[in-house]
Amino acid sequence: MVRYVARRRKDSAHEFSGEPPGRERRVKTPCEMFTIRAVPMSDSAVLVIDDDPDFRASVGRLLRSVGINVQLFASISEFLESDPLDCPTCLVLDIRLPDQSGLDFQRELAAANREIPIIFVTGYGDIPMSVQAMKRGAIEFLTKPFRDQDLLDAIQLGLSRDRARRKNETDLAVLMERFESLSPREREIVILVAHGRLSKQIAYDIGIAEATVKVHRSRAMQKMMVGSLPELGRMADRLRLVHDTPHHA
Repeated sequence: MVRYVARRRKDSAHEFSGEPPGRERRVKTPCEMFTIRAVPMSDSAVLVIDDDPDFRASVGRLLRSVGINVQLFASISEFLESDPLDCPTCLVLDIRLPDQSGLDFQRELAAANREIPIIFVTGYGDIPMSVQAMKRGAIEFLTKPFRDQDLLDAIQLGLSRDRARRKNETDLAVLMERFESLSPREREIVILVAHGRLSKQIAYDIGIAEATVKVHRSRAMQKMMVGSLPELGRMADRLRLVHDTPHHA
C-alpha cells in the first residue's frame, strides 16, 4: 500500500517557518494546483529534535499526514532518555538547542558509532555551518522557512539509507553466523582460499593431503551456502577475512 503526498508546484510552495499554524507563510495560486507523489507505507520512524513547539507540531502533522511515524523531542537530553527504536530511522535536528548544539551532537553520535541519518534545520544557518554538517555526513541542511516537500524528500532519502544500512548489517550477521558454524580447519582453509591459495599450496601450508583440502573446502562452501570460489571470495571480503588475516608465504 502507498499513501500520497500532495506536492505543490514551485509557484505554490508551502514553507515551514516555525511560526504557529495560523501564521505559516504560504503562497497560493488561484487554482491551488497539486502534483501527486507516492510515498511507501511507513515501517520506519522520524525523530524530530527542536525546541520550538510550534515547529515540532507542524512537522509532526505533516509527517503523520503522509503515514510516517514520528517522535517529537524538545531537547537532546529528552531524546537521549527515550527508548531506541528497532526500525529504520532518521533524525530531524535543530542546529541551535538550549542544552547542546546540533553539530556537537552529530559529532558525538559519530564518535559513539551510532549511525543515524541527520537532516539539519535552522533559522540561523550560514555556509560554513552547512559545509561542516554535510562533510560529517548530514543528509540535508534546510534553512527555515523551507518547503514541506524538501523536508519530505530529505526524510525519504534518510530512511532509505538507514534501511539499506540495517539490511547490510543483518546480511553481515548471517554471513558471520555461517562462518562461525565451520570447523577450525574449514575456517583456516576458507581464509587461505580467500587469499588466493591453490589447493596444493594450502595442502603444503598446513601439512595435509590435497584431496583432504578439497573435502574441507567443499563442506565449507556448503555451510556458507556459496556455489563458486569467486562467491566464497566475496563473502570472505565482506567478513574482512582477507584484510585481517595474513596468508602463509
